[in-house]
Amino acid sequence: MELKVVLNMVFHAIGGLGIFLLGMRYLSDGIQSVASGPLRRLINAVTNNRFVALFVGVIFTCMVQSSSITTVMVVGLVNSGVMNLAQAIGVIMGANIGTTITGWILVIKIGKYGLPMLGIACPFFLFSKNERLKFIAMIIMGIGMVFFGLELMKSGFKPIRSIPEFIEWFSFFQADTYFGVLKAAAIGCFLTFLVQSSSATLAITMGLAATGVIDFETAAALVLGENIGTTITAFLASLGAKTNAKRAAYAHIIFNVLGVLWITALFPIYLSLVKAFLGLDPGAMVMDGGEMSYPNIILGIATVHSGFNIANTIIFIPFVRKMEKLLMTIVPEKSVGEKPQLTKLDEVLFETPVVAIESVRTEIIGMSDIVDKMMIQLKEATGGDSVNKKLENKLFHREEVLDKVQNEISIFITGLLAEGLPHEITNEAKRQFYMADEYESISDYIVKILKLHLRLREANLTLPPEDMKDIFELHDEVADYLGMVAGGYSEGGKEFLFKANPHSDAVTHQIRKIRTQHVSRLSIERKDPLISMIYSDMLNGYRRIKDHALNVAETLAGEK
Repeated sequence: MELKVVLNMVFHAIGGLGIFLLGMRYLSDGIQSVASGPLRRLINAVTNNRFVALFVGVIFTCMVQSSSITTVMVVGLVNSGVMNLAQAIGVIMGANIGTTITGWILVIKIGKYGLPMLGIACPFFLFSKNERLKFIAMIIMGIGMVFFGLELMKSGFKPIRSIPEFIEWFSFFQADTYFGVLKAAAIGCFLTFLVQSSSATLAITMGLAATGVIDFETAAALVLGENIGTTITAFLASLGAKTNAKRAAYAHIIFNVLGVLWITALFPIYLSLVKAFLGLDPGAMVMDGGEMSYPNIILGIATVHSGFNIANTIIFIPFVRKMEKLLMTIVPEKSVGEKPQLTKLDEVLFETPVVAIESVRTEIIGMSDIVDKMMIQLKEATGGDSVNKKLENKLFHREEVLDKVQNEISIFITGLLAEGLPHEITNEAKRQFYMADEYESISDYIVKILKLHLRLREANLTLPPEDMKDIFELHDEVADYLGMVAGGYSEGGKEFLFKANPHSDAVTHQIRKIRTQHVSRLSIERKDPLISMIYSDMLNGYRRIKDHALNVAETLAGEK
C-alpha cells in the first residue's frame, strides 16, 4: 500500500469532513439570522399539547439544521423554567424527525455544483452592505460547502475499495447478522460521540456507501447508532443543570436507545419495508462508464433515517406523560436546594441566539410588570393616614428583586454579545441591556419617593391636601406613561413613540405647573421648610421615572 495513496485518502476525507461541518454551521447560522422572527414565534408557540410541541420540534430543527442545537436549547429552556418536561419531550421527539432533513438535502444530486455555489455566494457574503443579502449568501455558501465536502469525502473513500487491508477491517462490522447490526450501530454511536454531530457521521456513512466501501445494510445500521450518539450533546449540556433539565436530556437518551433496540430486533423486516416503499433496492450496483456506482443508496439511507424516527415518534408520542413520570422517578429532586436564580436565563441558550434574545425580552417585560405593580403599591402605601407596613416591605423587596434581575440580565447579555452575533441580534441585545438598566433605575426612584413619604411621617408632618391631590394626579399620569411604554414593547411596535414624546412633554409641563402652584401657596400660607424640600424631591422623583421610561421608548425606536 503506497503511503501517498493513504495520505491522499486521509486528507480528502478529513478536509471534506471539515468543509462539510463548516458548511452545516454556515447554513444553520444563516437560517437563524434570516428567519429569526419565525424561529422566535415557534418557541413561543410551544404549549402543553404534545402534538404542537412535536410540530415545533420538527420545524425548528429543519430550520436550524441541527437536532443538537434544538435539544441543547430545550435543556436550557427547561433548566430556566420556560418549558416544562412534557413540552420538552415533545420538542425532542420532533427534533429527531427534523434532523433527517439533512439526509434528504444530500439526496439532491447537485454535488458537482457545490463549488460553484460557494464561489458565486462568497463575494456577496464578503462585500455586501445589505445584511439580509449577506446572510442569504451565507446560507448558499453553507449548502455549497455541504455538497463540496461530501464530494471530497467520496473521492477520498474511493481508493479504499482497492486496499484489501481496509476492506478486511470494514468486514468486521458488516450488518449481515443481528450481532453485526449491533456492532455497526455501536460504531455509528461511537463516531457521533466523537464528532458530536449526527449530520457529520451521516455524511461519512453516505460517502462510504456511495463509493461501495460498505453495503446498504451496514450503512442503515450505522445510521441507527448515530441516533444514539447524537444524545451526547444534550447530555453534556445538562451536566450541572437543574433536575428538570437533566430529565429532558435523559428523555432524549431513553427515546433514542429504546427506539434503536426495537428497530434492530426487526432490522431485516424494516429494510424490506424500506425497499418496498421505494420500489427498488437502494444497495443495487450499476456500472457507469466502466465504474461501479450505487445511484440510489443515499436515497435509501435517508429513507431509513426518516422512517425510523417517524415510526419511533408514532410509537412513543402517546406515552409522553408516562415517560415524564418515569423520569421523575429515575431523576428525583435534589435534597439540597439548587442555586436560586431570579431570571429564566441559561448560558446554554447561547447556542440559539434568537431564542436567547426572546428569553431576555420576556424577562424585561417581567421587569416592566413589576414596576407597574410597584407604582400601584406606592399609591396604596402612601394614600392613607398611617403607614401600610406590608406594602412598604413589598416595595423594598421588589426593588431588591429588580436589582438582581438587572444584574443577571446584564451578565447574560454580556456573555451573549461575546458570541459574535448577527448585527440585528447584537443591536437588540444592546437595547435590552439599556432597558433592563432603565427599569432598575425606575424602581430605585419609586422606593426613593416612598422614603420621602416615610420621612415626612417620621417628622410628624403631612402634605397639605392640595399638594397631596396634585401628587396623586401626577402619580397616575406617570403610571399611565409607564404602561404605555411597556405595552409598546410587549406588542413589538414602534408607533407608540409618536405618543411617547408628546406624552412626556405633557408630564413635564404638569410637573412645572404643580411646582408653580406649590410656590404660590407658600406665599399665602407659611409651611415647614422640610415639607417644601420633600415635596420638591418627590416631583423630581416622578420626573426621573418619566425620563427613564422615555429612555426605554427611545431605545426601542433605535434613537438611543
